[in-house]
Amino acid sequence: MSNKWIVGVDLGGTSVKLAFVQEDGEILHKWEIPTDKSEQGINILSDINESINEKLMSLGETKDKLIGIGMGAPGAVDKEKGIIYEAVNLGWPKNYPIVEILSDLSNLPVEIDNDANCAALGEMWKGAGNGARDIVCITLGTGVGGGVIVNGSIVQGVKGAAGEIGHITIIPDGGAPCNCGKTGCLETIASATGIARIAKEALEKHNGDSALKALYLKKGSIEAKDVFESASHGDSLSASIIDHVTLPLGLVLANIGNVLNPKKIVIGGGVSRAGDLLLNPLQRYFTQFAYSAVAASTELVIATLGNDAGILGAAWLAQNK
Repeated sequence: MSNKWIVGVDLGGTSVKLAFVQEDGEILHKWEIPTDKSEQGINILSDINESINEKLMSLGETKDKLIGIGMGAPGAVDKEKGIIYEAVNLGWPKNYPIVEILSDLSNLPVEIDNDANCAALGEMWKGAGNGARDIVCITLGTGVGGGVIVNGSIVQGVKGAAGEIGHITIIPDGGAPCNCGKTGCLETIASATGIARIAKEALEKHNGDSALKALYLKKGSIEAKDVFESASHGDSLSASIIDHVTLPLGLVLANIGNVLNPKKIVIGGGVSRAGDLLLNPLQRYFTQFAYSAVAASTELVIATLGNDAGILGAAWLAQNK
């Protein structure tokens, strides 16, 4: 193993997380910068390049230290063409040539993939996947993302849109509107945003006492983490909201399990911090809806890498190219 580094980049709508990673997957230096979405995001890639240069300079290193850059981006990606088809949260025009622009700026090889795919690769490489070569990763954050790994390789699909678990329709005759333009997507229910919306609707209908309602009246708003926190203290309304969310999520994961029978389904994103409060009811519904052989062989686990998953998966991409 050489002593060179890989740059892992996890590009999000609010911030860009970056790291210098060793070839064995150890993160040596990690930092983040804000995502500048002004002027259709024209400054994002130049900001990333400048930040890499500044960090190298502060460490007394040069670009000769770097093997290349791996990046996870929020949207459907064409890995062969090096473009992102659409990134609604960044402001970029359609078919934005990430690889060409960042390669020209940095004079380094660049590999890209969807951010959820990178999170899945990270969990496979150094996290809860624990080296399993058949896993599905679902990220429950502001939205719901997914990555599917079969025999150690990400399933891309013909237009890079495989693994869009969040946009599986779970309410076919309506449901809340989704950012994708449809209604009734899983993302509208199982994301942090969806859970907060469902909780608010439940609170407006609830007439009895509730720790969650008292918190809502005190704060004037409600978040997904408030629901799980209140449930941990025995609040029955919060428990019913969690049940309402985990039923469709468990159904979707069971159906994915029936199609792929992965070794593990890894659940990440901010909502996964709820741990067993999420996992226990989810496991119950997964077992109920999955084919018996799948229920017995596919394991549901909470992701272990947190915000490092995307960075490490992106670094894995660059290293394996």
